Amino acid sequence: MPETGSSVLQVQNLKTVFATRAGDIHAVNSVSFDLRPGELLGVVGESGSGKSVTMMSLIGLLPSPPAEVRAGSVQFGGNDLLKMSQRKLQELRGRDIGFVFQDPMTSLNPVFTVGFQIMEPLRKHMGMDKARARQRAVELLELVGIPDAARRLGDFPHQFSGGMRQRVMIAIALACDPKVLIADEPTTALDVTIQAQILELVKDLRQKLGMAIIWITHDLGVIAGIADRVMVMYGGQVAEYGPVREVFANPAHPYTRALMTTVPSVRGERAPKLNVIEGQPPMLSQHPTACPFRARCAHAFGRCSRENPPRYTVAEGHDSACFWDHQTGEARNG
Repeated sequence: MPETGSSVLQVQNLKTVFATRAGDIHAVNSVSFDLRPGELLGVVGESGSGKSVTMMSLIGLLPSPPAEVRAGSVQFGGNDLLKMSQRKLQELRGRDIGFVFQDPMTSLNPVFTVGFQIMEPLRKHMGMDKARARQRAVELLELVGIPDAARRLGDFPHQFSGGMRQRVMIAIALACDPKVLIADEPTTALDVTIQAQILELVKDLRQKLGMAIIWITHDLGVIAGIADRVMVMYGGQVAEYGPVREVFANPAHPYTRALMTTVPSVRGERAPKLNVIEGQPPMLSQHPTACPFRARCAHAFGRCSRENPPRYTVAEGHDSACFWDHQTGEARNG
């Protein structure tokens, strides 16, 4: 469970629901985690597992209605973000918490220059005049590796490649030196060469700036290469949580273990058949009263259909929400 010590962000029992004509969709169910200064937390899970909705819930980016945060707390800088007004959240977003979205072409405004879009948060949140904001915008574009930065301030988003647009989005997110950067699958739409460049950029910026980062992705390989800790989500819940090396070396939850078998291997002369996780993700139209992974789990037994498992400690800082003990190969007593 989250620590109460030196955390820059602490999330406790977050619950988010979408109201629809057919009833509520329980998208995020009692999610808890913490983020330490300077660390990178990787968040993984298949589509619909609640990764993006969880992070957007933290800073009020979901449309309300239909979204509603029903419970929980998000402690940041001595305040609960869930109790903040929209005006206060708008001041905090961009200044203290930066957000990089998946598709830069739909996130950047096509009718404004890149320079205007970088300078806007600097003038709004930092109180800079136009000249100082422009100077800082040039510095930011140079920081994220865009050549001829001063000239490119006057270009529009369509004049940049996909990788360069993503670098611009990172520059905007970094403009006010935020304490936390949330990156929502920022390399998914890019080819592998550009993905590698963006990942190297993030590693470099993290060392230079010392910010804490939440990196949302489907790619376990990315997390293995850049993260300190990992949070595996399934069915709107945290399935497993812990240091990335510990979780990858000793995966405790059947879903995590299944995810790792779906990663293609480059070893051997002949590639083995790619594994898949049989079955379908859970329906989220009912409040979870049982394990969401039970229908796809080879270790499921009666209790899994009657109770939603809590997070059991596997090792120091490592926990798993599963009634099956992978170490003993038997059901847990508690």
